[in-house]
This record gives sequence, C-alpha cells and structure tokens, in this order.
Amino acid sequence: MKINALFLQKKDPMKRFAALLICLILASCYAPERDCKAFKTGTFEFESFLNGELVTSRFIRNDSIEIDMFQGKSDTASVRWVNDCEYILTNLNPKNMAEEKPLQIRIITTEKDSYTFEYSLVGSPEKQRGTVTRVKE
Repeated sequence: MKINALFLQKKDPMKRFAALLICLILASCYAPERDCKAFKTGTFEFESFLNGELVTSRFIRNDSIEIDMFQGKSDTASVRWVNDCEYILTNLNPKNMAEEKPLQIRIITTEKDSYTFEYSLVGSPEKQRGTVTRVKE
C-alpha cells in the first residue's frame, strides 16, 4: 500500500503520467469476444419501433439466403459473408429503388443467444444499431 501511495504522490508527475499511460494502453487492448460463426445460420427475431409501435421481425438464415417474415409477408435476400462477422444482404425481389440497395451488417458483440450489430446501406456513412435474438424452436 505504501508503494502505491508513494508512486502516485504529486511530487513526481512523470511517475503519475507513466501510470496513467500504462492504464490507457491496457484499456485500449480490450476487445470484446465475438463468436460470430455461431450466428451464421438459424432462426432469429429482431425488435424495432415502427411509427411509435414495437414490432417484431423473424428471419431464418442459412449460409447464403435469409428469409424475413414481417407482418404476414416474407422477403428473401442473398447473404454474402465478407468475413466471420460482416455480411451483405441483397434483396432478391426488390419492389422499389430503396429495396435494391444492399445492406451491410457488422456483428459488434455476441452473447449466448443474441448479438448486437451495426448496419447501413452499402457506401453510406450513417449507421444504426440493433440486437438480434436466436429463437429456440
């Protein structure tokens, strides 16, 4: 205890600076563990707000196709994995120009039965976040 108190005293600002620098370096090395491969296939749910109402979308994904079911309608998109934690969704049957633009999705963190992701239109700097939960059937 005496060593720590002496080390951080105001008498030696260089030692305080060195201790702070070491703490910052160690903190910057932290990266959350991600098991993205566990979420490449399966049935999932995504909740979001639409016009002020909480709605749930369910989708089934295999390695190359994702089928989204929302409000009694289904949509199919191709899935192209860029790496284990990033993929591009391209709507196979777009109904308008907005649906023609592919979505880029990046898994940020994973838990046992869910993951948090960041998504945007390909090429767009504006990103949004969401959380997906695996459905146990």
